[in-house]
Amino acid sequence: MRVVSLHRYPVKGCYREDLDTADVEPWGLRGDRRWLIVDTASGKGLTQREAPLLTRIRPATVPGGLVLRSPGKKDLDVAEPAGEARTVQVHRDFLKGVTAPAASGWLSELLDRDVWLAWLADPTQRPVDPQYARADDRVSFADGYPLLLTSMASLGALNAELDEPLPMNRFRPNVVVDGEHPWAEDDWQRLRIGDLPFRGPKDCARCVVTTTDQETGERGREPLRTLGRIRKLRHGLLFGRNLIPDATGTLSVGDPLAVSA
Repeated sequence: MRVVSLHRYPVKGCYREDLDTADVEPWGLRGDRRWLIVDTASGKGLTQREAPLLTRIRPATVPGGLVLRSPGKKDLDVAEPAGEARTVQVHRDFLKGVTAPAASGWLSELLDRDVWLAWLADPTQRPVDPQYARADDRVSFADGYPLLLTSMASLGALNAELDEPLPMNRFRPNVVVDGEHPWAEDDWQRLRIGDLPFRGPKDCARCVVTTTDQETGERGREPLRTLGRIRKLRHGLLFGRNLIPDATGTLSVGDPLAVSA
């Protein structure tokens, strides 16, 4: 088994960056989901669940910040801010994000709602669900775990059940692997990718985001309808494996994956 692609999502819910190599930090890939677009009225972070237009925002990571891009709009440079920290809500968690004032108008105009951009200056403040993690495990603005792994074999099995095949980007993984039978990842409790050890605490339950075309923002019914038929298991409609790193280092496309006993 080998890594066939690596991806990070600098702004939660927005377009991905495809990588050849990626540094692994305790809370995920370096630069992954360290930024969050926040609804001003509610203080909640936005995801594609309620804002599929986030697919139109294509962030590019640059030293010390981001460049925000979107078709038909002028690029916006955003530096990592050092000013006011405000409370933001990510699912059931409340944590502090530092305001990046320069981005508010650009994003609010694009999304047609009043929003602001938060930078997670301190990535140590949010613990992983203690039911599946150790007390010192941490996660960024990601949904719940530092990394998500998916399998090309499992995608092939799912696509065999669909009228029209779907790309892997529907599942927004960090690490994509190939070379094993479908759904083998269900049993991966401990694994090593390249030189780095990981825990696989649970499978990933999927939501409406998987029905969103990552190029256009258009929403359909698949793959949830088919996952409900073939992959409705104890934790939900499952595709992919959540990962927690047990060391820091570097991953690269082509790295071997070995499952530990």
